[in-house]
Amino acid sequence: MKTVTASALLSAIVLVAGCAGYHATGPSAEARLKPTQGNRTSGFVHFQQNGDRVTVRASIEGLTPGLHGFHVHEKGDCSAPDAMSAGGHFNPGAKHHGAPTSADHHGGDFGNLTADANGRASLTLVVTKGEITLDRDAANSIIGKGLIVHADPDDYKTQPTGNSGKRLACGVIVRN
Repeated sequence: MKTVTASALLSAIVLVAGCAGYHATGPSAEARLKPTQGNRTSGFVHFQQNGDRVTVRASIEGLTPGLHGFHVHEKGDCSAPDAMSAGGHFNPGAKHHGAPTSADHHGGDFGNLTADANGRASLTLVVTKGEITLDRDAANSIIGKGLIVHADPDDYKTQPTGNSGKRLACGVIVRN
């Protein structure tokens, strides 16, 4: 019995030690979202690439309750008071605007954030590497691109922007 217990304990220690050593092996990036002029929306977004997937984790505050469009934009420039300096949606595949779950959509179409009654929203989204990547030299790389939170919901059909309204917050995606 002591041998079985010792063996089980040793197995548990090896398992825990192995898990403690696990870490993501792919590149990571982040964006700090700052409010545009006259707004109070801000937040943090973390990107982690593992294999052919990029996981996007966003935490945003200062929103009105409800849905807000959330997109990668073509330029990493948030210098204009209204963030129009970030350009249009990032669309390396020359596709139509749409829902992130539809076959035909911009690589940077992240859908809608849902803000609660306190104006806070969080989102976890997994995107395939074919749409976006954190590899700096790839045509579909989001490194150095703008990230925008919009005032209105993305309707997933109006071209080319989803009719998401004005830009509430802007950040630049930088590699860690």
